[in-house]
Amino acid sequence: MTDFAATRSQFHLPPGMIYLDGNSLGPLPRAAASRIARTVDREWGEMLITGWNKAGWMAQPAVLGDRIGRLIGAAPGTCIVGDTLSIQVYQALASALHMRPDRRMILSDTGNFPTDLYMAEGLIGSLGQGHELRCVAPEDVADHITDEVAVLMLTEADYRSGRLHDMIALTAKAHAAGALTVWDLAHTAGATPVDVAGAGADFAVGCTYKYLNAGPGAPAFIYVAPAHAGTVQPALSGWLGHEAPFAFDPAYRPGPGIERMRVGTPPVLHMAALEAALDVWDMVDMADVRARSIELTERFIGGVEAACPDLTLASPRQAQMRGSQVSFRHPQGYAVMQALIARRVIGDFRAPDIIRFGFTPLYIGPEEVDAAVAVLAEIMGKRLWDRPEYKTRAGVT
Repeated sequence: MTDFAATRSQFHLPPGMIYLDGNSLGPLPRAAASRIARTVDREWGEMLITGWNKAGWMAQPAVLGDRIGRLIGAAPGTCIVGDTLSIQVYQALASALHMRPDRRMILSDTGNFPTDLYMAEGLIGSLGQGHELRCVAPEDVADHITDEVAVLMLTEADYRSGRLHDMIALTAKAHAAGALTVWDLAHTAGATPVDVAGAGADFAVGCTYKYLNAGPGAPAFIYVAPAHAGTVQPALSGWLGHEAPFAFDPAYRPGPGIERMRVGTPPVLHMAALEAALDVWDMVDMADVRARSIELTERFIGGVEAACPDLTLASPRQAQMRGSQVSFRHPQGYAVMQALIARRVIGDFRAPDIIRFGFTPLYIGPEEVDAAVAVLAEIMGKRLWDRPEYKTRAGVT
């Protein structure tokens, strides 16, 4: 059994703060600062450029990729870390389209995270081959998987509501229609049990700064199914995806397997933080995390609905249909969230009217849930949100 008191002790949480925004940015693992300092002082400071060999910097993307792979059901050697999530989405989608040259349809849903859709639009424009991005309602995706579709591109958990797609069923239907799948795990890696290999996913991508707690700007990861890894053609054929980067050949030759999906220089300092963050996951069983997550989200929904009748649940009511977050709607949602933040209950807002709360059992327990409900109830009951200072939009919501 996972000891959640022990995992909580691994994080720095400011006194008096209830942090329900780990689905946007996880808190600081206590070991991260010293691990980064070691990288700066002992590795960069003392080894300088020899750190690429002596400190193993060049191998870290694959080492960390395998550690993330254990959390998403990926076999060793099929997941690698580096670059941003937008870059990884582009790599996966472009590679999948290249594998289906006779089809022009990318199918997604209206709940997909906008950057995924933006990357698809940009890729379509640069290819200039008549591809189309079709976005349908999340609940209608299965009905639109036809033999026109080249790639099914979905985020497993809706960033607004937390609604979960059925990866197994949708991947099977896509394959039956001859399509490939690209899954974005930004809101499920470290939040819910994921099994990309068991589901038959072709590609998967995700970030490490949300539930994996690797810090702002931490690198993303990409998974490629073993059946494709040796033949997939990366659109962004970067130097470090070359078969022999230090041969300095003028022509590109893709590296072996997942290595070919590398693009730019590994972010060494961010990888140090990610390494420290992943150490906490060595203490965790994902089934325990999921069970505790459901317990906490159910407790929160029940408490809010009993105390705040002006809020409308935006997340699926059935626990198995949502990830590790809960969202409510209110016409003045931004102001409500600002009033909460002023009282040190940290969630976030998503346009047009959603207040969103992430529940990470590694450091959140029933006491925080009950306290957050009490603060929210006071804000709603006394209309404390109805102040000018809470209605002025900041750059980040």
